[in-house]
Amino acid sequence: MKDVIKAPIITEKSASISADGKKVVLKVAKDANKVQIRQAVESAFGVKVTNVNTVSVRAKSKRVGRYEGKTKAYKKAIVTLAEGSKLDLS
Repeated sequence: MKDVIKAPIITEKSASISADGKKVVLKVAKDANKVQIRQAVESAFGVKVTNVNTVSVRAKSKRVGRYEGKTKAYKKAIVTLAEGSKLDLS
């Protein structure tokens, strides 16, 4: 259960999503489903979750000079908190 949540995602886009304080963007395990993510967030942070949306982010091709590679693929979860619940990860 504790291996489900990997890290918070702190970007401009995630900051605009979570600006109202009702949504949180997290990096989660690739094999985790929505029910497991909901249970992990509720038990780890002591908040009530109303909705979980997930996105599988594909690896992007990157270059540095003549060397080519790919970024890591990961799964992102946008967690909507219940009214009155607050979670500040920044």
